[in-house]
Amino acid sequence: MAEIESFKKFLIGQDPFQIEHIWTSLHRRVTWTGGAVTMSAISAIDLALWDIKGKALGVPVYDLMGGKVRDKVKLYANGWFNGSRPEELALDAKATVGKGYKALKLYPFGGPQLITPERLQLGVDRVAAVRETVGPNIDIGVDIRNALNIWGARRVAQKLEPLDIMFMEEPILYDNSTTLVELAREARVPIAVGERLYTRWEFREVLEKNAVDIIQPDICHAGGMSELKKIAAMAETYYVTFAPRNSNGPISTIASLHLDMVINNCFMQELILRFFDRYNEVLTNPIVVEDGFGISPVGPG
Repeated sequence: MAEIESFKKFLIGQDPFQIEHIWTSLHRRVTWTGGAVTMSAISAIDLALWDIKGKALGVPVYDLMGGKVRDKVKLYANGWFNGSRPEELALDAKATVGKGYKALKLYPFGGPQLITPERLQLGVDRVAAVRETVGPNIDIGVDIRNALNIWGARRVAQKLEPLDIMFMEEPILYDNSTTLVELAREARVPIAVGERLYTRWEFREVLEKNAVDIIQPDICHAGGMSELKKIAAMAETYYVTFAPRNSNGPISTIASLHLDMVINNCFMQELILRFFDRYNEVLTNPIVVEDGFGISPVGPG
């Protein structure tokens, strides 16, 4: 809020249609550029500007960003689990797949960074229980939340490989791309990162080193729709797919869906099931999900 307030003097009187000029001006006005606070404020302003322009012109935002390349995007469900024991997760997974979702994400490894054999095995058992229950045709993403050191990440990747997971997300801390490259070259499971990186400049090194298979920038933190479209285009040149992180609420979700419709290399979209019904209570046009896919939004803005 303080960062947005500091931008107020510049913003008042600007033409809201000049989104690129405003984004660049805000980004370059900050002495200590980058970081979650500054970029979250710029992201919020960027989303608001796209919404203003779409409503003023009477068209969906995806039409302003080049037009749709798809009419729906596959969703990977998060926030679907209640229990933590393998058998409990298996039941929750079965119920979620029964609702039509074809991709799930879970957090099987918790605790300190130095993983013990017992914790490692428990995490693998959780994933294995879900895989056995949902069968081979459901995608399973495993979010590590930077909880491992390089040694633990290697062991986890080896254990997860037979379970045919969709990706191993943020296995180690994100701020050492050289170490991440070493892990990615050894691991035989897809590596995903990005929710703690901001702007195209922070994604550049990860992409140039061919360190990952999937990037997951957050539309509310990495620079809004304007910046994520550029990050996705950078990733496309390295044959890296795009799966936006999304755990920030209804505006984040609907904005992400608009963006997904115009991104060539969009792989999947995260959706938090636990709060989904509450999202639609505050949106003018509810989010439509059919058979595990997010349907293209309608209406201006």
